[in-house]
Amino acid sequence: MKHRAISWGSRVCIGALCCAAVAGAAAAPTSRGGDLPDAANLSWLFPLNPPSEGEHVIDAKTPLRLPGSSRAFTEAQLTDRFFAPDWYPESHTPMPDIVRRGRAPGVYACGYCHLPAGEGRPENAALAGLPAAYIVQQVADMKSGARRSAWHGGPFLPVDLMRDLAANAEAADVAAAADYFAAQTLRPRVTVRERERIPRLRVMGWLYVIDSRGGQEALGERLLEWAPDGERHERRDPLMRYVAFVPPGSVRRGREIATTEQRGAAQPCIGCHGEHLRGIGLIPALAGRSPTYLLRQLVAFKTGDRAGPAAASMQAVAAPLGIADMIAVAAYAAAQ
Repeated sequence: MKHRAISWGSRVCIGALCCAAVAGAAAAPTSRGGDLPDAANLSWLFPLNPPSEGEHVIDAKTPLRLPGSSRAFTEAQLTDRFFAPDWYPESHTPMPDIVRRGRAPGVYACGYCHLPAGEGRPENAALAGLPAAYIVQQVADMKSGARRSAWHGGPFLPVDLMRDLAANAEAADVAAAADYFAAQTLRPRVTVRERERIPRLRVMGWLYVIDSRGGQEALGERLLEWAPDGERHERRDPLMRYVAFVPPGSVRRGREIATTEQRGAAQPCIGCHGEHLRGIGLIPALAGRSPTYLLRQLVAFKTGDRAGPAAASMQAVAAPLGIADMIAVAAYAAAQ
């Protein structure tokens, strides 16, 4: 069968592959609430897949593999949102149907986007180990519109697909998925590196990979998370580690913000999220999760795009933070 040429990663959902320069990824987002005067352009935080041209035939026959796995999947399986490619079934408990297959036509397999053990990827949330009640509430907030993305510059597929799923999911399915992911153990998959200059990157499936043309660029006041192996990312490898470039001094500054009282801040992060940001009760753990995802959430709290019942306290925390502070906190949390 023929389809418009679009890479495997363009079939993922949240949170959430072709090429585009980092500097020209997309237009800047607009805010619904507060502003970020020191971050006039946050397009680098929401890398958009450029449109593809021509046609691509999805291969339903050739088996594709990953190192260390006895399993094989075809390109057709790896691009089917109603199928969660399970490379390492021994790494998690049995998946419920909603995680493994979803419910056609409007509810995609949760494990397709968030991966079978809930590890997630930079374009979406790592759900493993989050409190079940927290997951249920976030889906409800997405369904009601209380939780939105801070990106208003056009479609952003990982977020758009999750919003559609929340609108169509039944309460029993959400509860089953939440209970399952809450019972899994998060395996952190990101290495944080502080750099002033970085290899030139390009967009690939709502994140970055090294640009084969070579060269370097200044990182500036950005956080860029990238896949060392684009092919393994496309095959939805749950064991591959991502790398996040952050400005020098970010982790140290993030530790200060997270662990000590800051002027104008409601309280340090550990006051709610616990020592080393490992979570307390229904308050989610932040440690070891994608810094790209965490940074997007901090921006959304500041702009008012996350405004669910439990959002007020985080809005107060985010209010005095500039983008450099947010990058620092996300970097520190991811490095734990």
